[in-house]
Formats: sequence, structure tokens, C-alpha cells
Amino acid sequence: MANLDLSKYGIVGNFEILHNPTYEELFQAEIDPANEGFEKGVLTSTGAVAVDTGKFTGRSPKDKFIVMDDTTRDTLWWDGTINRPTTPEVFDHCKDLVTTQLSTAKKLYVVDTFCGTNEDTRMKVRFVMEVAWQAHFVTNMFIRPSHYELANYGEPDFVCLNGSKTSNPNWKEQGLNSEVFTLFDLTRKMQVIGGTWYGGEMKKGIFALMNYYLPLKGIASMHCSANVGTEGDVAIFFGLSGTGKTTLSADPKRYLIGDDEHGWDDHGVFNYEGGCYAKVIDLEKDKEPDIWRAIRRDALLENVTVLPDGTPDYSAAASKTENTRVSYPIYHISKIVSPSRAGHASKIIYLSADAFGVLPPVSILDEKSAQYHFLSGFTSKLAGTERGITEPVPSFSPAFGEAFLTLHPTMYAKTLIGKAQEHNAKVYLVNTGWNGTGKRISLKNTRAIIDAIIDGSIEEAETIQIPILNLVAPAALNNVDTEILDPRNTYADVAEWEAKAKSLAAKYIKNFEQYCDNDDALALVASGPQLD
Repeated sequence: MANLDLSKYGIVGNFEILHNPTYEELFQAEIDPANEGFEKGVLTSTGAVAVDTGKFTGRSPKDKFIVMDDTTRDTLWWDGTINRPTTPEVFDHCKDLVTTQLSTAKKLYVVDTFCGTNEDTRMKVRFVMEVAWQAHFVTNMFIRPSHYELANYGEPDFVCLNGSKTSNPNWKEQGLNSEVFTLFDLTRKMQVIGGTWYGGEMKKGIFALMNYYLPLKGIASMHCSANVGTEGDVAIFFGLSGTGKTTLSADPKRYLIGDDEHGWDDHGVFNYEGGCYAKVIDLEKDKEPDIWRAIRRDALLENVTVLPDGTPDYSAAASKTENTRVSYPIYHISKIVSPSRAGHASKIIYLSADAFGVLPPVSILDEKSAQYHFLSGFTSKLAGTERGITEPVPSFSPAFGEAFLTLHPTMYAKTLIGKAQEHNAKVYLVNTGWNGTGKRISLKNTRAIIDAIIDGSIEEAETIQIPILNLVAPAALNNVDTEILDPRNTYADVAEWEAKAKSLAAKYIKNFEQYCDNDDALALVASGPQLD
């Protein structure tokens, strides 16, 4: 659209505008031999383009700030770690840096998208940037409006200005973290980015916005994957990195709704996104065939080593980061729901990779224990996953997505459990980690557990009480090795399990204290682990 006016954002110059470019236009721009530095894309033998995101191979959470004003002062969760305040003046300064940079470009890309599949709850998001592959990234990751919808798009609900080539030299006196910035102004409904090339700042930034707007309307906003069966039964899977969220929702017997971010409104569960963003470290065709097949033309590889003949090398030994990724349109997966939405969830599954060998492989949660464990969001960081970690470290992330929360964590528990109650959804805690054998619970056993949850047979099983952890587990399930269901049975000496269980229970209890500043959270304490 040649008449698109960017001056309303402060962008004025003699530049060409590609408004909603096609994949072919983006492809040609990415592999242009004139590209330099991190704008350069490399064509791989798969047909996908590979790019390098520079020194930032992941998000920069310490550089995220939100303007504190009358809009956000009394609604946003100002925890001081995830959500840090800044002023309108600092935002204006950084916005001016970005718009000045974009005004000098020869070509700008403007991509109009939707975040959210359902028409009455989705958000219209416009992205403006000068880097072709960043435009490609958001074209992949967000929902692509139809030609009719673009013709009637009008003004966006939110605008993201990405000036990755600029940075902020005045960051110290402005109280920011570094010269890099990703700032939000919810009154002006704008995000500005500078100093980082990582595409995930746009993806997760908009997710944080949905986490703000939707729960205030009584809609659950969730960091989860989701799938649906042939009978319309919906299951959602919460879990942090390494717990199996993507793997377990990719079920050949079911249809994928989405792999990462969803809402749950009066119509049902819906995907926020129009694509997938999968890790490809040590990717093998036999182990992850869907992702392997999705890496083709229109997919975008990040920070993956490309051999001289164009072959991507996914091995960890060849990678500059553990966080190598691929983004691709969701239709690169064959067994999907289109559009990406379904009915109300009947099964809610929390995934935890317990490296301490304490949790049972599956627990049946009631209403209060479901809220407790949702607020806890427990998993383990393993040795080697982060610098300095040499033994398992407990990780508690409320709502299984603390880094993206913009309201108090209890708000997310309230909206999720409210939906679960309304639609009689059952909630389960599944441990995909370790037990007393010293080995990880097999994928075969975990898939059989998920099957028992999905088909409802777990509700008919006799149960056992797991002390200290205060959990209820099934005594037997079809196709699951019975001896692993009670974790105490996996230890030669049950006293060893008890010692580890008390240690982990103490960590749960200590972590939960931070949420006990209101009656809703205090009422849940008795449903968590207990020490005499």
C-alpha cells in the first residue's frame, strides 16, 4: 500500500514501503547478495533461509520496561523483576532513536497481523522494521489476515517499531539496564525495540500484552500447547522448556491447535499465533519428524550452522547456542486444526521435569491443588542447560510462564480454574523427569499416561496418597509400568525418597510464600506439600 502514512509514528524519509510483503518478496530480499551483517540470509538445502541473530540468541528480559502511568499504575504487576517501570519521557527518547533509525532506511517492511484466532478477542498488531527476515519472522509467527481482512484492517490495536540497528547511549541516567531496550507504552499502545536482533522479542512481547488484556476480561491467557481429538475433546499442556510440552501435544492420534500460546474464552481454546517456533538443537528426522518436515521454503532458521553445501548442521557441537530455532507457518504441520481453535478444554495437564526423583509420574489434582501447582509452576533446571549449573536446581515459574506475566500470578490461576470449573475440566500433574532408578521416565510410559488422561481411564483407577508432597496418584494404568507410579517404589531405601521429598517440599513451601499476600493464595497452602 503505497499511501501508508508512517509519519503518525514519527517515521519520515525517502524510503520504499513493502506493506504486507509476500513470502516470495521476503525470500528475495533475504538472499540479496548486497545484504551485510545480520541482515544476511543464507539459503539452505532444505529451502529454508538461515539467519544469525547476533550476540542475542534469546530474549533480553532485563531490558524490558513498561511505562508506569494512569493506565498501568494500579493494574500491572510491578514485581520489580519481570515488570520494571519506566517513564513516558524515557519511552519517548527511545522511540525517537528507533524512528530516526527507521527514517534513514532505504526500504521498510510493514506487516499487519492478528494475535488470536477468535474475531471478538483478537488483537490487530502492526510491525514496522527495516530487516526483511524480521518481517518474515512475524509473518510466520502471527496470524496472516486474508486479502479481505487486510482491505478492511483499518487502524491497528497495537504497533511494534523494531529498530534493531540502534541503541540507547543514555541508558544509565535513564535507569535502564543497558543500551538495549524493549519498551512498552500501554496508553499509546506501542512497543519499541532497539539494540537486539532477536525476533522472539516481538513474539513474546505481544504475548505479554495478551496476558495483560485478556484476563482483565475474564479470559484465560495461557503459555501452553493444545490439541483436539476426533470427537472434539480438547487437551492443553502447560510446561517450561524441557518438559515435553511440544513433543507430547504432537500426538498422531490428535490434531494440533498450537504449540505455545493460547487463550480460553466463551467460545473455547484458541491459538494466538499463526506459526510454530521450535527448538532444533540436535534435531533428528526420526525423533521429531513433524519439525524436520516443516523446515522447508518459507521456514526461517535462527543461529543454525550451515555447511558449505547448504546443509543445516543441527548438532549441539556445531551450534553457537542451545537455543537454535526454526519458525514456520503452522500449515507446515500436516495434522492441524484450521483455523487454530476448538471447543472448551476437558483435560488440563501440567508438565514438570523433576530431576530430584521425587514426584510421581502422574498426580490427580482437585480444584485447590490445581491452583497451587499452577502458581508454583515447578520444574528443574538441569546441569549444562545454563552457565554455572552443575547439579539440578528447582525452578518455580507461576502459570508456567512467569517471564511473560503482566498481572499478579493469582489472576491467571483464577481465570484458568474458573474455566476448568465452568466446563468440568480435569487437571493433572505429569512428571516427565526422573525417579529413584536414576533414569528419566520413558517417553513410552509418559505417552501411555497421557493416553489414560485423554480417554478418562485414569479417573477409574484406584489411587494412593503420596505423603509429604500431598499428592494423589493412580495405583495402576494401562500400558504403564506399575512400579513407577508410586515413586517410593523406585528407591532401594524409601528413606532416601523421604529425605528428597522433604527437601523439595520445603522449596515448594518457601517459594509459595511470595504469593501469600492475599486471601486467595493463603487458602491454597493446605493443598500443597506439607512438613510436620
